[in-house]
Amino acid sequence: MDINYELYKVFYYVASTLSFSEASKQLFISQSAVSQSIKTLERKLDQVLFIRSTKKVQLTPEGEILLRHVEPAMNLIKRGEAQLLDSASTGGQIRIGASDTICRYFLVPFIERFHKAFPGAHIKVTNATSIQSVELLNSGQVDFIVVNSPNAYLGSVTKIKRIKIFQDVFLANQSFKELKGRQLSFQELLEYPILMLDKKSTTSEFLHNLFQQHHLDLVPEAELSSNDLLIDLARIGLGIAFLPDYCIPPDDPDLFVVKTKEDLPSRELLAVHSQHLPLSKAASAFLNYFEEV
Repeated sequence: MDINYELYKVFYYVASTLSFSEASKQLFISQSAVSQSIKTLERKLDQVLFIRSTKKVQLTPEGEILLRHVEPAMNLIKRGEAQLLDSASTGGQIRIGASDTICRYFLVPFIERFHKAFPGAHIKVTNATSIQSVELLNSGQVDFIVVNSPNAYLGSVTKIKRIKIFQDVFLANQSFKELKGRQLSFQELLEYPILMLDKKSTTSEFLHNLFQQHHLDLVPEAELSSNDLLIDLARIGLGIAFLPDYCIPPDDPDLFVVKTKEDLPSRELLAVHSQHLPLSKAASAFLNYFEEV
């Protein structure tokens, strides 16, 4: 079936914004032209793609299916355009996906170094969990991601660079000072309030799996979306926080690491990109900053 690319382009902008008027603004065409394009596409596909009402626009199930295929294609086209504009004089464009924690506690010095070396380069960082970052990579919305490992969501089409080994720790304040100098078993830890990241994170999956390997059911006191919040709550004595060691505030007299009898396996930070898609000069230059562990 021969369908003009422009029709899919209009469909993508309407589906992304769920607004005919907003799509017309972004495409610099009239709203009536947008509406006519969608009608033409629906007629050619013999499918209704949108549910229209006076207040809002919604995708039909058929529209959602089409979007899942069109969105990666549009992102690939955008990536191609960006790479064509890439030049030594400007440094091009770089799009990174990583969690708030990885950005703040690991990536910032590398971003600073890159910015000084390529002051004309455009840097876009999309914050997402390590699980969600894989989705960003698969849909072509980022050039590469920096994520925690183990990460069961990484597919076989990715190229992986191991860039840092780290250890997770249990962090407590002086409310739990009786634990200083002791080694607690995982079973004993369950007697205390545990603070950890929510279930949509690889860190949460890692800790739950670790306890399950010892036939223990971990029920945390609180699950949060930020390691910074975990540290804040640990600092006021709400519980014992589980987080990567590179997040521990330096020289904080109120906090200490709770030792465990069982070994906590080390984890890794990975830089990941698709092995089937070429990297821009800017992205390649950034990845070269990372030394393989």
